[in-house]
Amino acid sequence: MRVQTLGRFALLSATSVLPFGALHAQSSSQPSTGEEPAAIGDVIIVTAQKLEQVETDVPITISAVSGEQIEELGVTDLDELSSYVPGLNIQEQSANNPGIVIRGVTSDSGSAQQGPRVTLYYNGVDISRSRGSYQAIYDLERVEVIKGPQATLFGTASAVGAISLVSAKPRPGFAAEITGGYGNFDQTLLSGFINAGSDTFGLRAAAEWRTRDGYVENLAESQEDELYAQDQLGARVSLRWRPTDTTLVDLVGTYDRQRNGGTPFVSGRLPAYAGAPGGAANAFESANLGGSPFSAQALGDDQLGLDRDVYDVNLTIEQEFGESLIFTTVNGYREFDSAEVFDADGSAAPFLEFAEIAEGWQISHEGRFSYVDPFWRAAFGWNFFREDGRQNVPFSTEEGTFLQCLTSLATPAPLIPGIPCVAPDGSVPASDVTALVTQGAVNSIPYTSVFENQGRNDSYSVFADVTAIPNEAIELTAGVRFLIEERRSAFLADVPASVITGAPLVPGQVDTGGETFDDERSFSAVLPRFNALFRLTPEVNIYGTVSKGRRSPVVQIAAAQVLGAPTQIVPEETVWNYEGGIKGQTGIIGGSLNVFYQQYDGFQVSVVQADGTSRTESAGSASNLGVEAEVTADPAPWLGLFLNGAYIDAKIDEDDAFSGAFSGARFRLQPKYQASGGFTIDAPISDDIRFFATPSFTYRSKLFFELPNSELLSQDDVFLVNVRAGASFADDRFEISGFVRNAFDEEYLLDAGNTGGAFGIPTFIPAEPRFYGIQLTARVGG
Repeated sequence: MRVQTLGRFALLSATSVLPFGALHAQSSSQPSTGEEPAAIGDVIIVTAQKLEQVETDVPITISAVSGEQIEELGVTDLDELSSYVPGLNIQEQSANNPGIVIRGVTSDSGSAQQGPRVTLYYNGVDISRSRGSYQAIYDLERVEVIKGPQATLFGTASAVGAISLVSAKPRPGFAAEITGGYGNFDQTLLSGFINAGSDTFGLRAAAEWRTRDGYVENLAESQEDELYAQDQLGARVSLRWRPTDTTLVDLVGTYDRQRNGGTPFVSGRLPAYAGAPGGAANAFESANLGGSPFSAQALGDDQLGLDRDVYDVNLTIEQEFGESLIFTTVNGYREFDSAEVFDADGSAAPFLEFAEIAEGWQISHEGRFSYVDPFWRAAFGWNFFREDGRQNVPFSTEEGTFLQCLTSLATPAPLIPGIPCVAPDGSVPASDVTALVTQGAVNSIPYTSVFENQGRNDSYSVFADVTAIPNEAIELTAGVRFLIEERRSAFLADVPASVITGAPLVPGQVDTGGETFDDERSFSAVLPRFNALFRLTPEVNIYGTVSKGRRSPVVQIAAAQVLGAPTQIVPEETVWNYEGGIKGQTGIIGGSLNVFYQQYDGFQVSVVQADGTSRTESAGSASNLGVEAEVTADPAPWLGLFLNGAYIDAKIDEDDAFSGAFSGARFRLQPKYQASGGFTIDAPISDDIRFFATPSFTYRSKLFFELPNSELLSQDDVFLVNVRAGASFADDRFEISGFVRNAFDEEYLLDAGNTGGAFGIPTFIPAEPRFYGIQLTARVGG
């Protein structure tokens, strides 16, 4: 990659800033034709508004990065990419549970009854359902991060923004690439693609396989893998057919698979071994997560970890009608099936052993007409989306151990005084309680319960956008989406009575007696947006936007309904977004600045209950004031610099009468300050050898992991340094590179609280340590 292009990786900041010199010599907007978005010089063309546009001509806050730039920085997952995008944070607790945060608002609930806040799109199809959304980011054409409510463009799930992943499509000619890599923790990588095509038909196949030993040692002899071990495979086949000059067909099939080790939920109260430091510091030592001897039967597997499969197929057809009008239909089907076994108490005790079995499928269809001429742009379309899923959570324990641990940790009156749940040396004295209580009749009493929530959503909508262009300097846009939703929720639970107590073992759990409780409701919404773009000069644009976002109401069916309570309808969450920005570049220096204010009504929060279930509640109103900025410079042909940052003050309004414990709390997973920067060297050494290096840093200030906020469940500021460097040979046909992430081996938490926190024993998850390795690449073709 040329340094000028990579220097513009800084455009990952709030509003991507690109040179204007060549832009306005030709039209910067046209109907999307499905071709590679390329472009004008080094400029990336985006399709955030369902039209091909230079990103600086899009009057919303958008960041775009090409697949080549992702590769140059050594980014391997979306969570790493988010470190370079102010206003975006992605927490990957596991591939089954990614937390996607745009401007402070998180979308990570696993409940099948609750809708997402952040739309994740893959080749134009909504894949936002949390347990089915994660996939590897190999062989991508580009990633677009669109901030602020975008319901008109991306549907109701984009209450605060959207992330659009676009895979590389077949191209004319032949090309192939293969990369192999090895690093510490026995990291291995094998990835590549093969492309063959003509002007009429093309085929592209790509795959990536990554494995790694876990970076948290598990002392439990019953477990085969260390914690956070990785075995991940992704494969994709893409077909492109152009039967006529005016018709384009893209068919993409994708498979994603994880066979990963267990998540290190490490207890802060229960020691793993003699001399364990206690508290959050336990997360950076060896763990002792033994699971349960009854896990195989109760949870489906006696090994901690994740088995997950995702199947995806999407079909896009575009038909041109003259030079100004295109009809596009985007259709998709996605199915996911995951089973994750986890130790929620974070200790050797068979106390809180859970699994989560999440299954679901979705189908979507969208049709739209796009029109462009020198004075008008317009898009009109319709969308149908159906999703159906379930979240099944079995629980396993040993009765005497559970009762002793629960009463000794959460109450002042242990079941049997003097017997700790876990001893200072990591052993489990509580495992002897069943024999003591039954006077030796039995040594253990396995216990299993299960609850399941189900959800189905049918969504019908029509949308329209119109842009008036009265002169070369002004563009005015108005858009709206009309939406109707049919939401059905259901709940069932199998909660047997305890042999010892004669009642449900977990307080608050309720048995449905074999019955499934369900209810359904219909909702509607009108979601507008208004945008203005003004070209101060050929080099500088300013823009403003007002838009409304919405998170769907929740038809919440849970244990309360089994006891006779009416269905709880958690009201919709709405947000009004007010935003203005400026973008431009003069000479070697470019920059952007935007300011936004968001006002939320009915802000929805997920609260883990004492029985381990999650419940959605309204915390009242919330507000969010933020500033995002960046600067880039290309002081020499071989050198590019970038620096960006954000200030985001996102918190629930102080209203003790309504929001109670949530009053004044900062949004979870959102730092108040965030920054990243670095430089790129891309210099020829000789005619056949090129040296490249990209050292970079990322910074984020203190953040909280839970609502309400707790100092215990927080992480102080984090500063990380990453480097990728290497050399290419023989006209880039061969490349050798090395990388290091978290170069100074900073210790920091990825998450805290979790399911164990509901039982009074919060757990802590350590983030990645220093990773380093080497990679070799060979290429043929163009």
